[in-house]
Amino acid sequence: MRGLLWVALLLLAGCSKVNQANYDKLELGMSRAEVEALLGRADSCSGSLGTQTCIWGSDDTQIKVGFAADQAMLFSHKGL
Repeated sequence: MRGLLWVALLLLAGCSKVNQANYDKLELGMSRAEVEALLGRADSCSGSLGTQTCIWGSDDTQIKVGFAADQAMLFSHKGL
């Protein structure tokens, strides 16, 4: 039974959309909807005056995308 639990945990960990392959698909000018289609719903967003920064993932493993006028203007990652 423990073996099944470990397999299930490994499969769930592998299903994360916060990974290098998806980060490599990000392009400048993508809309927030396009980014969310790739990464899913953001875990947090903040901003004002037409700009917004959204984070997918945790403090250890994350993708961060900065938007201006609903277009990706910069992105970075940590722990991928």
